[in-house]
Order: sequence, then structure tokens, then C-alpha cells
Amino acid sequence: MSLSFAHYSEFLIRMLLASLLGGLIGFERDIHGRAAGLRTHILVSLGAAVFTILSEIVSQSVSASSFPADPARIAAQVVSGIGFLGAGVILKEGANVRGLTTAACLWSAAAIGMAAGSGYHEIAIATTGISLVSLILLKFFERFYAKDTYRILSIRTSLDVDASQIIEIVKDKRVKISNCDIEKNYETGTLLTKLSLRLHYRGMADKLAHGIIKSLESSSLSLEEIKWEHI
Repeated sequence: MSLSFAHYSEFLIRMLLASLLGGLIGFERDIHGRAAGLRTHILVSLGAAVFTILSEIVSQSVSASSFPADPARIAAQVVSGIGFLGAGVILKEGANVRGLTTAACLWSAAAIGMAAGSGYHEIAIATTGISLVSLILLKFFERFYAKDTYRILSIRTSLDVDASQIIEIVKDKRVKISNCDIEKNYETGTLLTKLSLRLHYRGMADKLAHGIIKSLESSSLSLEEIKWEHI
């Protein structure tokens, strides 16, 4: 199938639009220091657009030869293929999982590229706008409501301290103790109490740590070590 200059111009516009819109999302990720940033999102969106364009061209070419053709077959592989790329930016650090938002951004960039590659410019632009609103504006909105976060508080004391004394001090209406692990070391004469905490707090939850630690320090407990950890 031979393409006219008008076809090439239209396809070029689609590819440039896909690159621009994917780049906008990638820029937001880049300024937050994510592994998949501006260039990655541009390439994902552009690649998805090109695959979609090729699906259209190949479909029309095969149809002209009187063979049945499905224009969605090549583009459909983008949906499954982008999943492997998204999995590459998801990192697990202990109990924490990072990169889910960036993986979702790559998925959206592929969708934007496919929309632009199909010629549905309005859908591509609308998807980009909604994605940017979700990434930028909703991040500020999250500051205005309380949510649950999880931490581990480790307190090392002398053996004469009872874990129940520590629990009474840590108790707070915004803190729920979900688990308590106790480890006694008779050689060193120390008690290690690990509390799994669920905090319901608006803003930076770790601000609660200062109040809890201060309460422990002002108590009569013989403290040796306090550790506040993310989980």
C-alpha cells in the first residue's frame, strides 16, 4: 500500500501529538525523581502510536488484497507488552512497594499514544489532562484528609520494664497498636518491645513520632534505644 503525502503528514501529526502528551506526564514523573521520566514516557507513547498506525496501515493493505484483517491485533499487543515495562519500575523495599504510580503512568502513556495513533486527538488530550490532574492536584488534596499509615516502633529498655507500661504511654486516639513483639535478652539484661502501629493522621504521619518519643523520654522508663520505622 503506497501512502500519499497527506497520509504521511497525518501520521506525523499523530506521532508528534503522542510524544508531546506522553512527555507532559513524563515531565511530572521526572521532576519527582522517578526512574521512568520524560524520555521513557515519550518513547512509550510514541511507540504505542506507531504500533497503532502500523495496525491501520497493515489492515488496509491486507484488506486491499481481499484477505480479512483485524486492525486491533498489533495494537492489542501493546496493552500486554507495556505490562512488562511497568513491572520494571515497581520496587519492593521491605514491606514498602514503590513505583506503582509510575507504572500506571506508563500504562496511561501507552493508551494516550494509541488514541493519538488512531487519530482520536480529543481522547488523547482529555486522557492527558485527567492524568495530570490526578498526579498534581490530587496530591495537594490528600493533605486535607486523614488516612491510615503503618509504622513499627522499637523500644529497648532494661528487663525490669513491663511491656504494658510502654503500651500505655504509646496509646493515642490517632494510634492503634495492631501487634506487640517482645524479646528479652538475659545476657545483656535488656527488653526489646516492637509495636506495629496504625496511624490515622492528616499530613505527615511521622510528626506523631515526636510526640510519642517525647512521652517515652519524659517517663520513668529506663530507655536504651528507640527506633521509628516505615513499613
